[in-house]
Amino acid sequence: MSKTAFLKNTNTGEILKIGGGNPLVVQSMLSCDTLDKDAVFSQIDSLIKAKCGVIRIAVENKGAANLCKQYLHYSKVPLVADIHFDPQLAITCSEIGFSKIRLNPGNINSDKFDSVVAACKANGTAIRLGVNGGSLDKDLAKKHGVTPKSLALSAINSIKVFEKLNFDNLIVSIKSSCIKTTVLANRLLKIDCPYPLHIGITESGFGTSGLVKSAIGIGAMLLDGIGDTIRVSLTDDPVAEVKAAYDILKALNLTDSVQIISCPTCSRCKFDLKKVASKIKNATKNVDKKIKIAVMGCVVNGPGEAMDADIGVAGGDDGKAAIFMGGKVLKVVSHDKIVEAMKDEIKKILANR
Repeated sequence: MSKTAFLKNTNTGEILKIGGGNPLVVQSMLSCDTLDKDAVFSQIDSLIKAKCGVIRIAVENKGAANLCKQYLHYSKVPLVADIHFDPQLAITCSEIGFSKIRLNPGNINSDKFDSVVAACKANGTAIRLGVNGGSLDKDLAKKHGVTPKSLALSAINSIKVFEKLNFDNLIVSIKSSCIKTTVLANRLLKIDCPYPLHIGITESGFGTSGLVKSAIGIGAMLLDGIGDTIRVSLTDDPVAEVKAAYDILKALNLTDSVQIISCPTCSRCKFDLKKVASKIKNATKNVDKKIKIAVMGCVVNGPGEAMDADIGVAGGDDGKAAIFMGGKVLKVVSHDKIVEAMKDEIKKILANR
């Protein structure tokens, strides 16, 4: 189990704990101009509605930092300042109340690094220590190239610098656009890193390709027990990133939510399985309890294969469908009654949880 990082919300005063066995946190980053107040407020609201736990903002200059004071006193979730190259800007963001500073040590002048850490320590600001191919330790890059080993060693060396400065409110992140490099680097890092890990596949792209890359990489790491907070980095609206992140967590049964399994259709299926599954998904979209629902086309893929489902339905050839639980049939209904019958049984299950 990793150490715990603490993110204090300037607006609410609440503290979000990351790592240390606490629930995994989904985060995203604003895509609008930091200087566009209306757009920022709107995206913050949309992300919070989508259950985003941490929101990152690019802060490029002092004017943006000053404007961020309003955002800090508005947001109901912790805000993170994304800083590159400018140590004084990192100090300013810590002083005005950002919950966390995201920086890559390789992009910060080493002469000013101590002062950044001192400010974060004084203000109770967490730091996300980031390493990627562009901010890799130059000596390691020369010796090993951009490899899992060099990325992990670069992060470990940076951790040692923080520890010499007696700073441990850290979250560590290694990312690459290459799935294999990212996964292998994080496996190496996990061995020697006692701090919470932020994971993701950076610059994963857009559409189905971006979703698949993110799901493979993030899923592989989560299955290895790696990751305390995640971001799905898509060329898309930030809300789409959050939704994708929760879909990954649902698929791995790592969040309290509904998991719907449904079989691929074939000629044995005699009802509109996709339509039924979609209606049940919509009816349970706001349920925040773990429940597994099976929508199966026929008895071949019915009660037996979906025996572990909390509730399920399997279609038949005679216009009928069987509602089942634990592999046993509860009742038989006509195809046009499937959705209502399933909703009734789901309500009964939820009432007892």
